[in-house]
Amino acid sequence: MSYTPELVAELEILALFNLDSSQEGLKVHQTAAPTAVAAARRLFDKELITQPDGGYLTSLGRDAAEHAQGLLTILSTAQKEAA
Repeated sequence: MSYTPELVAELEILALFNLDSSQEGLKVHQTAAPTAVAAARRLFDKELITQPDGGYLTSLGRDAAEHAQGLLTILSTAQKEAA
């Protein structure tokens, strides 16, 4: 399996969620980039978020967002250390 542009767009949406608050959702407006709108819809179809245009993370979505954000932190830290 490779990182497709579609998967990267989904990861980018998951990275936007604030994991410090389960009461804070996300809204992807129809005027957003088409890749973001489509990514939100796919995350909804995969039952990771509660609405096709964002909403809140489901339990599985929270797990995915935690992993996605953790990976970004690790990769960002490793990049800084290598520089």
